Amino acid sequence: GTLASQGIAVSKPLGFNNSYAVGLRRATAETLKIKTVSDLAEHPGLALGFSNEFMDRGDGWPGLKEHYGLSHQNVRGLDHDLAYRGLKAGDITGMDVYTTDADITYYDLVLLQDDRNFFPAYEAVILYRADLKHRAPKTVASFHRLEGLIDAGQMRAMNGAVKLKKNLESNVAAEFLQAKFNIPVQTNSITQNSGLWTRLARSTIDHLLLVVISLGAAIVVAVPLGILAARRPRPGQIILSLAGIIQTIPTLALFVFMIPLLGIGGPPAIVALFLYSLLPIVRNTHAGLTGISPATIDSAKVLGLPSGARLRLVELPLAGHSILAGIKTSAVINVGTATLGALIGAGGYGQPILTGIRLDDTGLILEGAMPAALLALLVQGIFEGAERLVVPKGLRLKLNQ
Repeated sequence: GTLASQGIAVSKPLGFNNSYAVGLRRATAETLKIKTVSDLAEHPGLALGFSNEFMDRGDGWPGLKEHYGLSHQNVRGLDHDLAYRGLKAGDITGMDVYTTDADITYYDLVLLQDDRNFFPAYEAVILYRADLKHRAPKTVASFHRLEGLIDAGQMRAMNGAVKLKKNLESNVAAEFLQAKFNIPVQTNSITQNSGLWTRLARSTIDHLLLVVISLGAAIVVAVPLGILAARRPRPGQIILSLAGIIQTIPTLALFVFMIPLLGIGGPPAIVALFLYSLLPIVRNTHAGLTGISPATIDSAKVLGLPSGARLRLVELPLAGHSILAGIKTSAVINVGTATLGALIGAGGYGQPILTGIRLDDTGLILEGAMPAALLALLVQGIFEGAERLVVPKGLRLKLNQ
């Protein structure tokens, strides 16, 4: 009823239930004879790592703890994919899993029986616009052919083909359709381990767009704000305080806050990066201008220079080193922070990093991390070169003494 009122139709369940379960390392489960979630109450010393989402959901740890009386367990929150790495390293002995995770078999986990029936069923279905049945009836008919066709074992195997065997999702889906319906579907010959330079070029372009647009906007806005803060102390304190408050907002939270306003993708990431870039530039512009010797300012006034000319010819050149230092700091921070843009669909170097974490592929992680580090060094070098052009040689020599 609720979906229909919004023009959305839904298929019947596809066959698999992608619910939560608690997984334990097999050696631990067999040694301690732990078979059910209830058995965990007898072993409060076990180190359990639950995903951050699971830690806060009503159908996650809060409800599970109350339902089973597990108030004394040793639990920590962490990223779901990183939890598997924690299992491999021995830092934790159990975690929450999705019942179709490919890693369950790979890490040889035992899924504890939900003996008190806490976890709800999450049947997979297909949602589609209701008018699609009139616009593309064959497509809707294809959706319904999948109903009841994919069980949890098959879904786990397909996830394993993608995550563990590094096949493309499209190829795995094509092979499934060929096997079930004898539908010839052309597969992509490019694997996740090929096309490195193509992927790198695409990531670089996306990342540069995020950095250049957000940093450029920050420079245009922050330098005048820094000048205003230096010349008008009272509003200046408000400006510096607001910029400082923005800087204290957790990065991921700020990215997510932008989604209701701007959707997903590049725009919310650019706005978030712009806001994070303000403080170093505003503060260094303010510090550079207020740090100029009063005698120098008085000399400029005696020469009869009006306020605008004094700012352009005397104050900004003298504060140029400090302003550029702030811009350089913002730029380097911006390059690193932009990797989080991939979390909201903005692409960039964060995309291979996130994919590498999900697939437990160090090569993909390095594919994003190394170029990001090199870009940060390049940006720093560019602004150091700009300083040589903007700041007079005499001032540079004096500052370096």
